[in-house]
Amino acid sequence: MMNGRRGGGTIVASAAAAGVAVGTGAGGKNIEEELSLPILLAERVRKAVAEAESFKLECGEVGKQVDQLATMLRSAIRRATASPSVYDRPVRRIVAEAAKTLERALALVRRCKRAGVLRRVVTITTGSTDFRKIIPLLDASLGDLHWLLSVYSDDGAGGGIVLSLPPIASTDPILSWVWSYIATVQMGSSASDRIEAANTLANLALDNDRNKKIILEEGGVLPLLSLLRDGPSVDAQIAAAAALSNLASDPEHVALIIKELAVPIIVHVLSDSPMRLQTRVAFLISRLASHLPFISQEEFARENAVRPLVSLLSFEVPLDEPRPSASIHSLVQGMANLQYLNSTSASGSSGSGSSRGKSSRDYYNHNRKERENESADVKQALKIACAEALWKLSRGSVSNSRKITETKGLLCLSKLIERERGELQHNCIMTVMEIAVAAESDSDLRRSAFKTKYPAAKSVVDQLLKVAQQGSSPALEIAAIKAIGSLARAFSASETRVLQPLVLQLGHWNPDIAAEAAIALGKFSCPENYNSVHNSKAIIEFAGVPPLMRLLRSGEKTQLPGLILLCYLALHAAESSAMERAKALGTLESAARTAVAQHPSIKDLLPKAIYHLELYRVGAHIHRDQYPM
Repeated sequence: MMNGRRGGGTIVASAAAAGVAVGTGAGGKNIEEELSLPILLAERVRKAVAEAESFKLECGEVGKQVDQLATMLRSAIRRATASPSVYDRPVRRIVAEAAKTLERALALVRRCKRAGVLRRVVTITTGSTDFRKIIPLLDASLGDLHWLLSVYSDDGAGGGIVLSLPPIASTDPILSWVWSYIATVQMGSSASDRIEAANTLANLALDNDRNKKIILEEGGVLPLLSLLRDGPSVDAQIAAAAALSNLASDPEHVALIIKELAVPIIVHVLSDSPMRLQTRVAFLISRLASHLPFISQEEFARENAVRPLVSLLSFEVPLDEPRPSASIHSLVQGMANLQYLNSTSASGSSGSGSSRGKSSRDYYNHNRKERENESADVKQALKIACAEALWKLSRGSVSNSRKITETKGLLCLSKLIERERGELQHNCIMTVMEIAVAAESDSDLRRSAFKTKYPAAKSVVDQLLKVAQQGSSPALEIAAIKAIGSLARAFSASETRVLQPLVLQLGHWNPDIAAEAAIALGKFSCPENYNSVHNSKAIIEFAGVPPLMRLLRSGEKTQLPGLILLCYLALHAAESSAMERAKALGTLESAARTAVAQHPSIKDLLPKAIYHLELYRVGAHIHRDQYPM
């Protein structure tokens, strides 16, 4: 982004470098050190003005302006250092620009000292032009400093939102507005001003990507995180969470936010806040995990964000205990007690253990009562946001998926899939699907969470089968079918009940659903599945061959998964009369001539399937010749 009026320099520091230390810039200089240079330059200019021999009138005018600059710079030092939490980004930018102008003024005035004839001639010819250039630059620096001082009150606290335009941002008004809003968020003495500033930053970020970049580059993340953690009111914290959510729109932006140690703050606020705020924070987690999955997921896994999300999602959801263990109620209470003890320890509070235990119980009971008194809409919004956050955290993450299964998350998700509809049901199904996909690649997770003798696993599978057959939308049916397919190796040979619903979906009118069913059945019948032979025969017994043959003729989208499934059936059940009646051999031979070029992945599989079918046909003919009817 260009530097407003004078084009001198660029915005070089990212949001990550904005807060190297309180009052310290990326280069390690504090405010006093940075302001000392222009004040020193101002003194040198005044000395040079006193020594000037030519253009005395013009030098005198420069001297007056420089005196005003020096006075305002000293005021800026007092105000910028009056508070340890000062927002110093505009100070550094404006002071750096003023120093450049003072350097030019010093060089010009020094040329007006007594010198040789030739130098005086050159000075006379160029001096007027140079003074006409330097005077407006000094005026602009005075305007910048006047604006800067208006942003800060005399005691160093924010003086409220300032929407006037300093000269440094005359060609880019957004810059000065962002400075003013960030300063108010960080230093504002009025809660209403801080809320308004945070909401305005959220709206600016929502407008376009350039605004987001400016807010991030000008150090807006740290003040927003501070407001989220320690805001004077819930509305202030919600405004901060909304602004951060709008900033988290691509991987680069999310990386900057996470680099500012945002995750521990977010998880802390999520664990212990009113429901309205928890809803907004859960949505923020979804945004971070969506745009920078691996890094965000690992950070949230390290902070164990899954546990409070599952606890919030399971609030008022009846969970039947298959065996004696800690209830969700006791889990939440234990978390509340731990958070309270941690907070009292961190603040250095004193008192006996019994009194602290009593306080924590009172705190928890009060917190629970507040939750129970919330409206149904607020509770529903929180569950939707938590389910979405779990979905995004579990996508491609074995660690977070395992944490969900270890906190009774599967049983909770199953109950919500059964009783809910709409967005909440969708988010829960997508979460289960991602956990199943993770279990497909991790045998330990598959064994620990999806043994069908476990009530939670059985309940989840039952709900997936129900959705796969009676889904309210193709997206839900596809997700449920994909989840069942991902769990193919978790089912024993006796559990063929999951196959028939998938076989029925082979004939679905929607080609996406039919193709997903073929993919899922392929995972049951592939050689890597220990029960592949048994499953292949069960698919044929459930009359899966006729719809499969129709699927192969229905279009390119379904051709590859259909061919793969047919090959697996040929490998494991070539002797089936259903395969012969369907003329599977001819279909595969035709595919070998045409489909291999389009789908090289089946180049090796097709010949094996054809060989098995041919071998069986030859054996059948020999058998009939030896034993004629």
